[in-house]
Amino acid sequence: MIFTGTSEHTLDAKQRLAIPAKHRYWGDSPAPAWYCIPLTHGPIRLYTEATFNKLAEQGGDTLTPDESVAEYETTFFGSAERLEMDSAQRIVLPKTHLMRAGIEPVGGTQVVLIGARFRLEIWDLARWRAAEDDRHARLPSLMQRIEQGRKLGQG
Repeated sequence: MIFTGTSEHTLDAKQRLAIPAKHRYWGDSPAPAWYCIPLTHGPIRLYTEATFNKLAEQGGDTLTPDESVAEYETTFFGSAERLEMDSAQRIVLPKTHLMRAGIEPVGGTQVVLIGARFRLEIWDLARWRAAEDDRHARLPSLMQRIEQGRKLGQG
C-alpha cells in the first residue's frame, strides 16, 4: 500500500492521534502497530510495523559496525518507538517526539497527517501550511535532481 493524501487532526490532552481509516490497512489486515521516529525540526515519521522491520533488516549485519554506522543505529533505533493502536484506532505520540519535531505536546494542538509513499508524516498544521507554496514551487527542481541522481547511479 502506498500512503497518499493529507488529513488534519487535533491531538487530545493525552497526545492521541486518530489514524484515518484510509491509512489503517496494510494489505488486507489492519496495521497492528506503528513505529514512530522523530526528526529534529521536521516531521514525525510513522511506519507500519511490517514496513519498519523490512527496511531495518536491509542494513548490513555485523557485530562491529564502523563508528558512523554505530552512532546512526544508536540514535535512530534508540529514538524509534513502537506504538499500538487503541480500540478507537488512536496512537499516543511520545511527548519527547512531539517536542523534537517542534509540535506542542498539549491537547488541542493541530497537526496534519501526510501520506508519503511507504510512511506517514505528522507535521504541525500551521508550519505545514506556511511552507506549502514553497514546497510546491521546489517540486520541479526536486524531481530533476532525483532523476539526475538515478541516471548517475545507473552509469
